[in-house]
Amino acid sequence: MRRASAIIVPFVHRKVFAVARPRMPLSLAAPVSSELLIKKSRFIACVQPVADRAAAQAIVAQLWAEHPGAAHVCWALLAGGQSAANDDGEPSGTAGRPMLEVLRHQDLDGVLATVVRYFGGVKLGAGGLVRAYTDAVAQALRTAEKIPQVRQRLLRCEVPYALEGLLRREIDAAGGSLGEVRHAAMVGLDFSLPDAAADALIRRLNEACQGHIGWQRADD
Repeated sequence: MRRASAIIVPFVHRKVFAVARPRMPLSLAAPVSSELLIKKSRFIACVQPVADRAAAQAIVAQLWAEHPGAAHVCWALLAGGQSAANDDGEPSGTAGRPMLEVLRHQDLDGVLATVVRYFGGVKLGAGGLVRAYTDAVAQALRTAEKIPQVRQRLLRCEVPYALEGLLRREIDAAGGSLGEVRHAAMVGLDFSLPDAAADALIRRLNEACQGHIGWQRADD
């Protein structure tokens, strides 16, 4: 009797690759701060939510007004995909850049980190400065409440005075935040709300106002 031949199926080892999903940027629910004392120098750190570079620069200017005797006010910003780092007179790369890397490592966006330094008379060297500014920001963030960053859309419109109350109610019901209101021949309103809710609100307002609402570019 002829023996049936065995069919050998080769085993192919296939690698399974996990597809990494992009992380959702995080912001902060509220400002957080910390203070370090290193070789008689005070490092006063604060990390807080900000909208853009203009808001960040205003905060830095206010810190200088509050700390006129400080040696340096260094800062780092991540907002809307844009970044900035300022050493404010410290050796290049020893303050702003390390602070920025802490923010990036924690997937933060829409945040400003500042460190006010009062010089204590003892030089720390480049390595010591990098550690000091890194540790100051990292220590502040240990107590921070991080929240998912919701993309916002800025809208601008004009309506007759009789419709101002309706608009205010609809904006509030949609979870929007009212900005500048201008009273002239018409009432102009600037407001922002989560991007996912914007189109539905625009349709609702167009129907409710029956053609008496005019939309403008938010950057006009």
